[in-house]
Amino acid sequence: MQKTLDDNLAALAGSPLADTAACVGSLAAAAIELHRLIQNGGAEGGAEATGIGNSGGDLQKALDVAADRLFVEAARRSPVSFYGSEEQDEAVPMAPAGTLALAIDPLDGSSNIETNVSIGTIFSILPAGGEHAGADTVFRQPGRRQLAAGFFVYGPQLLLVLSFGQGTATYAFRPATGRFEVLIEAMAIPETAKEFAVNASNQRHWEAPMRRYIDDCLAGKDGPRGRDFNMRWVASAVADAYRIFLRGGVYLYPGDTRKGYSSGRIRLTYEANPIAFLAENAGGAASDGLNPILDIVPEGLHQRTPVVFGSRDEVLEVARYAADPDNLGERFSAFERPLAPL
Repeated sequence: MQKTLDDNLAALAGSPLADTAACVGSLAAAAIELHRLIQNGGAEGGAEATGIGNSGGDLQKALDVAADRLFVEAARRSPVSFYGSEEQDEAVPMAPAGTLALAIDPLDGSSNIETNVSIGTIFSILPAGGEHAGADTVFRQPGRRQLAAGFFVYGPQLLLVLSFGQGTATYAFRPATGRFEVLIEAMAIPETAKEFAVNASNQRHWEAPMRRYIDDCLAGKDGPRGRDFNMRWVASAVADAYRIFLRGGVYLYPGDTRKGYSSGRIRLTYEANPIAFLAENAGGAASDGLNPILDIVPEGLHQRTPVVFGSRDEVLEVARYAADPDNLGERFSAFERPLAPL
């Protein structure tokens, strides 16, 4: 009999991760409901802007608002003390006795709704309590403190990529049974990349190391990299991430010289951190170009960061391009420690 998400969550009952497992189960139920909403054409006016800006100043679409509402409800059914969302300006207090903090991008890639491209939900579950018991501090924890992280992909299949810190698994929702079944028990990102995902239209704004890195990839087998690369860019982080997790590659969203883009556009707490957690637990890596994403201490819920993630060797290669050669050993040493075993 095919193993299911419910089976794996039930196995955590009575363990230190029992509350985290309960939260994941509640999020999965909300994701099923959101997927059905998307399949049926979305919320009324789903692809249309509401005229209201979210935390980043982007105009919300009706489906963004509907997704956020579904996950707020899911969080209230869970032992969550604070809910931090891209669609909310500030953290929302929930159960006073809750043991968890949930950071979430309810609908990643919503600019692609009308084009029928895969979109998704990205989430991070952190411990709440002690020195991180308040709304102002609970999301100021480095990504290595995550108890679990994952993302849902609303595409040809409804998928869940999930890690509790000991490997990364993929589940596929089966409408016939109404359950998420194990699709890949232990994901392993290939160490070597032959693809990169980047918005090349921004190249003129990049700093010199990033331009040099991409130029060397484009030079192919006759260039300094010694092999040909393909470029892929969906502009939906979950779609790009899942492809890279399956077949290797590297995703890059660097900072650039435009006003407001010096730190890129990816949110650290509810986008970069969960994807980095998943990548490291699948044998990959993630950085801000130089430093491991999971070591960064956020200054706030909506902090942005440059992001590089995917095949470990390629993430390290990008860091070599970015580092000062005179200080390469000192500045690069954070990446040299072994990853946690799968």
